Amino acid sequence: MYEKKGLTQIYCGPGKGKTSVAIGQAIRAVGHGKRAIVIQFLKGRETSRLDYLSSMEPDVRLFRFEKKDKYYEDLTEEEKKEENENIRNGLNFARKVLLTEESDMLILDEILGVQEFGIVTEEEVIALIQAKDDETELIMTGNVVTDGVKNAADRVVSLEVVK
Repeated sequence: MYEKKGLTQIYCGPGKGKTSVAIGQAIRAVGHGKRAIVIQFLKGRETSRLDYLSSMEPDVRLFRFEKKDKYYEDLTEEEKKEENENIRNGLNFARKVLLTEESDMLILDEILGVQEFGIVTEEEVIALIQAKDDETELIMTGNVVTDGVKNAADRVVSLEVVK
C-alpha cells in the first residue's frame, strides 16, 4: 500500500545501495501515478549509472548542478570552491521544488555528504525538511546523518554491509 502522507526518509550508513533504494522508491511512486525529481550531489558529471532515468521523463527527472567530471573528493581546492556554488544552486532548486510543490517526491541523493563536507549546514538540511508539505515525499541519502537531521526525519534507515 502506498502511503498518502509524504514522509521524510533518510537512507544512510556505510553500505552500498542507498541511491538504488531511493531510486526504487521513485519508480514505485511512478507506478502510483506520482512524479519524482532526483537531485544528485557530489558525484560529478561522470556518473552515468542513472542515465536510464531519462527514459522515465517526465515522471522522473534527474538534475545535477555540478559541472566537473570528477567526484567532489578528487577536486582541487579551487575547483571545490566553484562546485560549492553549483551545489548551493542545487540546494536552492530543491527548496523551490518543495515550496512550489511541483513534484510528489524529491530525492536529494548525497545531501548528507554535502552537509558532511560543510558545504551546507545541519540547519539548512532541517529547513528543507520543514519546508516540505504533508503530501510530498522527501528522501535524503548519504553516509552520515546528524542527530538534528535524524530527529527531523520520519524514518531513518541505515544500510550496512553484513558480509
